[in-house]
Amino acid sequence: MIFKGVREGKPYPDHGLSSRGWAKIPPRQLRLDQLIPITKVLALDKLLSEDSTFYGDLFAHVVRWEGDLYLEDGLHRAVRSALRNRHIIHARTLDLDALDLSGTAAPLDEQLEDTAEIPARRPPTAPDAGGAHRRGTRSTGWTSPARPDSGW
Repeated sequence: MIFKGVREGKPYPDHGLSSRGWAKIPPRQLRLDQLIPITKVLALDKLLSEDSTFYGDLFAHVVRWEGDLYLEDGLHRAVRSALRNRHIIHARTLDLDALDLSGTAAPLDEQLEDTAEIPARRPPTAPDAGGAHRRGTRSTGWTSPARPDSGW
């Protein structure tokens, strides 16, 4: 069996997480046999389409509720992986078991840590004595090859 089970509809409360909220959750690898899809409908045209994820999130969306992992979005990606004999997908996992769902709690978007923020790069303190990589504050990490007429 590809999935742990299949059901129709969400057994968990509506989380109302926005696209920006999902983007805060880093993707991780999940085994297909741990997931329970929440829809029984599979559209063959979407399954066979090469660009079916062009406008959406690149990663599937999974919700952990009462210890089970429910595949909320990404069924077609998961089935495509299984057809290619891959048993793992990359997905963003919203852990409702670990979040406060009471009426007085902050919205889920605010409860999630902002992991999507890229830390600022610190400028170099001193040039590298070895000279292997000469990175400036606007460096791409690429260095020019040595010229025969130069001394290095």
